[in-house]
Amino acid sequence: MTWMVTGGAGYIGAHVVEAFRLAGIDTVVVDNLSSGHRDFVPEDVPFIEADLNGEIALEGAFRDHDVAGVVHIAGYKYAGESVKRPLYTYRANVSAMVALLAAMETAGVQNLVFSSSAATFGTPETELVTEASPTVPESPYGETKLIGEWLLADQARAAGLRHTSLRYFNVVGSGTDRITDTSPHNLFPLVFNALVAGKTPHINGGDYPTPDGTCVRDYIHVADLADAHVAAAQRLAAGESVEPVYNLGSGSGTSVREIMDAMAAVTGIDFTPEVKDRRPGDPARIVADGTLAARDLGWTMRHSVQDMVASAWSARQAWERRAAR
Repeated sequence: MTWMVTGGAGYIGAHVVEAFRLAGIDTVVVDNLSSGHRDFVPEDVPFIEADLNGEIALEGAFRDHDVAGVVHIAGYKYAGESVKRPLYTYRANVSAMVALLAAMETAGVQNLVFSSSAATFGTPETELVTEASPTVPESPYGETKLIGEWLLADQARAAGLRHTSLRYFNVVGSGTDRITDTSPHNLFPLVFNALVAGKTPHINGGDYPTPDGTCVRDYIHVADLADAHVAAAQRLAAGESVEPVYNLGSGSGTSVREIMDAMAAVTGIDFTPEVKDRRPGDPARIVADGTLAARDLGWTMRHSVQDMVASAWSARQAWERRAAR
C-alpha cells in the first residue's frame, strides 16, 4: 500500500512522510518545490516534481506507484499574502484540487486526507472552536480551504470518495533536525530570524483580556500533527468511519508572551519583546476543541511548549550548518 503525499517536500508534508515511514507505510511525494525543499524528502522515497494542475503527471504517478490514497497538503498557505494574490491562491488551492480529484477518479483512488485550516472559521464568536462552529473565512486562503472541503463532499456524493479534512491553527516545532520551517511568514522563523540578526521581536497587542494581556492561540507540534494524518489515512484504508472534519487543537491554548518567554529560555538570547498596537480583527483567544480527533485519531498534545521551541531551534541551527557547508 502506497500513499501519495502532495506537498511532501514542504515543512508539514515532509513531517507527514516521516510519520508514514515510521508507521511502515510507503509514500510517493508530488511537489512543485515552490516552497518545499528536495532534500526534505528521503532518498528512498519516490519523488515527482510536478504541479498538481498538470493532470497527466498525476495520472502517471497513480499508475506507476499503485497509490491507495492521497494526503493532500500542497497549497498556498499564507492568509495575509492571499489577499494580495487571490487568483494565484485559487489556482494553487482550488484548481489544483479539482485536477487532483479528477486524476484520482480516473485512477480509481477513493481515499483522501485533506490538510485544511482553522482559517475556515474566520474570527470565531466563541473562545473554543468545535467542528460545528460557523465557517466565515476572512481571506482568500480561508475561502479556498473551505471550498476544498465542499469539493470533497460533492465528490463523495457523486463518486463515492472517502475523505476527511483536518483543521488546525499554528503548526510549530520539528520532529527531526532534517526538516525545519523556512517560511518567511510563520511566527517561529520570524522570531528566530530577528534574534539571530540582533533585532527585537515584537508582539501585536499587550492589553487583551487574557491572563498576560497577549493573544492566546493554539500551537501544535508538527510531529503530533503528522501522526494524526497517518491515523486518518489508516482509518480510511481500513474502511472505518470518519468524520468529514476534525479540529486538531489543544483545548487550552498558549499566549504569545509564553511563546516568547520559551524562546528566550531555549535560545539563551535574553530579550524583552516590543509590544506594538493590536492588529485589527485579532480576537483575544482562539482555541480549538480536539475531542473528536482524540476519539477517532488518537489525537493528543504530546509535546510541551518547551519541546516545540527547542525542537524548532535545533532544526533551525542544523539547517544553518548545512547551508554553511
